[in-house]
Amino acid sequence: MDHIHIKGANQNNLKNISVDIPKHKLTVFTGRSGSGKSSLVFNTVAAESERLLNETYSTYVQNQLTQYEKPEVDQILNLPVAMVINQKRLGGNSRSTVGTISDIYASVRLLWSRIGEPFVGYSPVFSFNNPAGMCERCQGLGYVEDIDLDELLDFDRSLNEDAIKFPSFRPDSWRGKRYLYSGLFDNDKKLKDYTEEEMDTFLYTKPRRLKNPPENWPRTAKFEGLIHRFRRSFLLNDNFEKKRFFSDVERVVTSRKCPVCDGQRLNEKVLSCRIDGFNIADFTSLTIEDAIPFLESLEDEKAKYIIEPLLKQLKALKHVGLNYLTLNRETPTLSGGESQRIKLIRHLNSPLTDLVYIIDEPSIGLHPEDIDKINDIITSIRDKGNTVLVVEHDPDVIKIADHVIDIGPGAGKAGGEITFTGTYEALLDSATPTGEAMRTVHTLDKKEREINDFIHLKNITRNNLENVSVDIPAGMMTVVTGVAGSGKSTLLKEGLKSREEVIFIDQKSIQASNRSNLLTYMDVFDDIRTFFSRKTGLKKSMFSYNSEGACPECSGKGIIKTELAFMADMSQVCEVCGGSRYRPEVLEAKVEGYSIADILALTVEEAISLFKENQTVRERLLHLEQTGLQYMTLGQSLDTLSGGEMQRLKLSSHLDSEASGMIYVFDEPTTGLHERDIPTLLNCFEKLIEAGNTVLIVEHNLTMMTHADWLIDIGPGAGKAGGRVLYTGRPKGLLEVEESVTAKHLRRYVSDGE
Repeated sequence: MDHIHIKGANQNNLKNISVDIPKHKLTVFTGRSGSGKSSLVFNTVAAESERLLNETYSTYVQNQLTQYEKPEVDQILNLPVAMVINQKRLGGNSRSTVGTISDIYASVRLLWSRIGEPFVGYSPVFSFNNPAGMCERCQGLGYVEDIDLDELLDFDRSLNEDAIKFPSFRPDSWRGKRYLYSGLFDNDKKLKDYTEEEMDTFLYTKPRRLKNPPENWPRTAKFEGLIHRFRRSFLLNDNFEKKRFFSDVERVVTSRKCPVCDGQRLNEKVLSCRIDGFNIADFTSLTIEDAIPFLESLEDEKAKYIIEPLLKQLKALKHVGLNYLTLNRETPTLSGGESQRIKLIRHLNSPLTDLVYIIDEPSIGLHPEDIDKINDIITSIRDKGNTVLVVEHDPDVIKIADHVIDIGPGAGKAGGEITFTGTYEALLDSATPTGEAMRTVHTLDKKEREINDFIHLKNITRNNLENVSVDIPAGMMTVVTGVAGSGKSTLLKEGLKSREEVIFIDQKSIQASNRSNLLTYMDVFDDIRTFFSRKTGLKKSMFSYNSEGACPECSGKGIIKTELAFMADMSQVCEVCGGSRYRPEVLEAKVEGYSIADILALTVEEAISLFKENQTVRERLLHLEQTGLQYMTLGQSLDTLSGGEMQRLKLSSHLDSEASGMIYVFDEPTTGLHERDIPTLLNCFEKLIEAGNTVLIVEHNLTMMTHADWLIDIGPGAGKAGGRVLYTGRPKGLLEVEESVTAKHLRRYVSDGE
């Protein structure tokens, strides 16, 4: 019972893996990007634990939970309940903040209700989500939204001519018919010709029943002015429709700070309650760094039992490098790394033990200075009697492992095997790519490109930057460093936002469904379908699973989802197409032995040799390979890509560009990359520079810093303790800057090579 026994794991690219994972230890899973680490840890161990746990609940409860298919594994023995801490952003809406998501705000509300003066009510009234406490004007949001009538309406058109410029208000929509069928307006009259009374009725009528409605008016419906209906449908809540029509809402709606509460969300009475001159909104707008001494200065004995645990929570957030956050920071604005650390903190004080904690690359978004702190959190979770499994590339996390399992040797079909199990010390002596990377001695790049010109960023004031100016050499690779929250991203985004030649390549997902794949993104699926059509005689549309070629049973989805009234929805692979998404006659149409579904199942690496005759397709695939995505299959849905993979996919689309004089800005491009894959990425940056472009990189990875032409270090700390340019120049000069924590870690990482 002292090990988790896995037998015959074949999930995704795993090749019948059998392995024992020691319980109550910290095991780190290593290997090249795409080697199969996540397939083993998340898609096998975590998925099976969650699936089995869900089965213990009633069918009603199961219906509310995420459904997990049984992973392809023969057997897992001694499997504890899994607690997965992934990199998914916390999400939520503008009513969800760092304070509310971490439960810290509940303690803060309790504190103000106990010792705040004057007394204005108990804890619930200090909630901006409570009608008794929220500002009436903005409903607790802190901002008000106004509707731009010139964007919503075309005054030169009539209702019949689609005068309401919003998709769900078109004449043939049910919302549009609420105006056309009301009998209140001449539907052929242009809006600019409406009388003042007609326009007031059209826009501002409060919901009321019509006295003599036309026959085609719904019997139970009320007439409601356009502004009231639009506000209720799209502004008062972050609902599905608001997300669905996001770009149109953004066009029509303007947002500004609430003029009544000045953005503080609460009503005047609640805001009048203060502790040492601070109301509750003043406190939540402090950084965690500043909130701690404020609480420490309070000497009220009756509040001691509230303050002590509250300080403990805040100090834990500070310890993992989140000291620059404020409790009123909205959760949708947090990065994946910030979200993950908040989740970790929530588990730190949990009384539960004997669980298996599964953590996905906790080093992401962290400066080396903060990795020791995240290591403390991980080991303390283990020391409470839990098993901890970590998927990681960072050497500073790998070295604290009790046990290492390396998967490889390559990526995709070239991976999926256990290449090493044992201690960290034994890993260093191994012949695996991970062992070789960990043994590598790093030196600063000796080449020094000649500087011909500078990009001048002048007088930047934003967030924690105050009147900051910096010069960046053009035509080089500049790496911007500093702890998380120091101001790196702000410097580049604010400094370059008005320049037309700037291309920001970030990790945000592309607006895509599971019907989009690598080929559609690279704009070559059309070429491949044309090729198949020409060779087989079938119509081109037959080779699209979004068109005529779609399997009639699953409509081109590859799976059948059955909705059951009192049980959980059930998904299963379509029996007609076997998950291939295509009609049988399309699958039978082959070129050189390959059906279109066989093509989509190929990895990028395999497809390159197959398409040697088609120059366009081959070149695009080579660009994917050059960014390290050779292990991905051509039909892989874009909604399954990680942030790092998404960024490298975006990069690949720029490698065939003949553009020169552009400024490319990358946000932590090494995310999810094995140290052995970083040279692949560096080659891409070299290619962009050789074409006459400038590459700017926000990065924590020390290997990337050693290859930079130029370094800019921001700090020394985060939030108010950062925001200064500590160093700008050739990498070697940073080593002499005592104030820089980046310098401290770079010094230990490099050798002079002499």
